[in-house]
Amino acid sequence: MISLPGMAALWDALPQARMVGGAVRDMLAGRAVADVDFAVPLSPQEVMARVRAAGLKAVPTGLAHGTVTVVACGRGFEVTSLRRDVATDGRHAVVEFTDDWEMDASRRDFTINAMSATRDGAVFDYFGGRVDLAAGRVRFVGEAGRRIAEDYLRILRFFRFFARYGRGVPDAQAVAAIVALREGVRSLSAERVWSEVKQILRAEDPRAVVALMRETGVLDLVLPQADEARLAGMVARGAPVDELLRVAALLRGDAGLFAQRWRLSGAEQVRLAALMAPNALAPDADDAALRRALVEAPGEILIGRSWLEQDDRPGWGELRARIAAMARPVFPVQGRDVVALGVPPGPSVGRVLDAVRRWWLAGGCVADARACLGRARIESDGDAHA
Repeated sequence: MISLPGMAALWDALPQARMVGGAVRDMLAGRAVADVDFAVPLSPQEVMARVRAAGLKAVPTGLAHGTVTVVACGRGFEVTSLRRDVATDGRHAVVEFTDDWEMDASRRDFTINAMSATRDGAVFDYFGGRVDLAAGRVRFVGEAGRRIAEDYLRILRFFRFFARYGRGVPDAQAVAAIVALREGVRSLSAERVWSEVKQILRAEDPRAVVALMRETGVLDLVLPQADEARLAGMVARGAPVDELLRVAALLRGDAGLFAQRWRLSGAEQVRLAALMAPNALAPDADDAALRRALVEAPGEILIGRSWLEQDDRPGWGELRARIAAMARPVFPVQGRDVVALGVPPGPSVGRVLDAVRRWWLAGGCVADARACLGRARIESDGDAHA
């Protein structure tokens, strides 16, 4: 049974509560559980009153959908009132509260996510989720088309859960419904789509699920003309699990357009563009070439590019090891050093610095500050006579 700090205090305050969703699923699958969500047959107002009476903190984080965050022992737990859908539009749902556990479970996406568990470990499984989990089967609760029409994000969630828990042939009803309703993905916000795509690509081996996305027509909606062969080769060679590296492998188009469409964060945009920049390093590159490359990009980016560019030539693993072991060179001269030589502030300083930096790069980035300043004197004399 899962035991995290604060859970006992929460259950003392809300003995009717059950663990729900991913925590129950992963507990039964023998996977690590970091977060636990709860459901309870009480209104949000009742939840807050009982929690506060027990001396715990209650934060109304989503009252419209019945969610209260209970803080116990410094840890936050989401506690959601049992609900039933009154209306849905493919993205949002209008709900009302209920005390019917099976009704609440019936509105969840997959059978493996529709289970709940009490404090003493009793598992409630209304739709065969435990059997599906053991069989590696990802199956919608009830009619697949209806579940998808309630929220089109469930199309992408199917692929995410199939990548992590699925085995063998995917559920035929689910696949048929996805094919029929796939255009609904276009109605989703960019942030929701990108969040799911990232999680799909974090699977240990995403090759089968990416192929399934292509077969159902969903891949073209999120990654048009994806280069599956490049991704498959990279995964087969043992590349690390890295969603941006995998996007870089799949992308044939402009990284900037992809980043703009799906609203990647600034850091994600910068890293994706760096990974997809031309790679000048081959396995037989000498140390000078490695140092020059490290000046332009961090070792992590160069190693990522090597996975993207790897072909049948030997030595790629050794190249990555050499990059990882090499310190990143730092150009040892700054503008103030050039000014100290007597070069007047202004464009001349920049010209001298550029010339010295080119000289330093050509020499393999090994010249120290003293040598670079000596070169700066030569360049400044030339600049003075120009």
